[in-house]
Amino acid sequence: MASGITAVSNSVGSIDRSMVEQIVRQVALEYLGKEKIGAAPQLTVQASSRHMHVCRADMDVLFGPGSELTFDRPLYQEGNFAAKETVTIVGPRSRLISNLRILGPMRKQSQVELAFTDAIMLGFADIPVRLSGDIAGTPGAVIIGPKGVVELKEGVLRAAIHVHMSPAEAAWFGVAKGDRMKLRIGGQAGLTFNNVHVRIDPTSRLNVHMDTDEANACGLHLTKDIELLK
Repeated sequence: MASGITAVSNSVGSIDRSMVEQIVRQVALEYLGKEKIGAAPQLTVQASSRHMHVCRADMDVLFGPGSELTFDRPLYQEGNFAAKETVTIVGPRSRLISNLRILGPMRKQSQVELAFTDAIMLGFADIPVRLSGDIAGTPGAVIIGPKGVVELKEGVLRAAIHVHMSPAEAAWFGVAKGDRMKLRIGGQAGLTFNNVHVRIDPTSRLNVHMDTDEANACGLHLTKDIELLK
């Protein structure tokens, strides 16, 4: 009888030690893995207001031959800036928005990025949600500058919410160019964006861009509870 009790006691003790060893190994592996990967990258989320990107040919018409964009202030992504130059955009119902800021540097194609409410105000019934640069099949508009007028045949869009990141940051999150992530915004008006497009470049800093409608809807300016998820 006593022998039986002793045997059971040893068996339980053996199981306990095995479980403890397993837990210790798991914790150690997780700790070492985190140390190897490093701390989570610092994320910045910004609301991008309506603006225009201009090409060389349209710049010549709008502001004069050989004109250049005048630096006003830097943007978060290195090499990008808000210019002092502005234009007026005229929509399909002859409604207009003045003081539309141009962002530099110049691009190969001109385009205008609007929030949905901007588009409605200008008279656009529907504008596609696209990544910047993907303008094929988008509506056009009339652009008025101090020196001339340009009629864009296409290039008016609503910019898709997206995240800029470096290759190292992409590796940390385990994502590739073209993938989509989730952005959780906490707070009283919190919500989750499910289609955050991943854009990767060696010069990029970890930065989510959303438009002003999206930022207002989630109360972006009222919370610091933000999480980017694969």
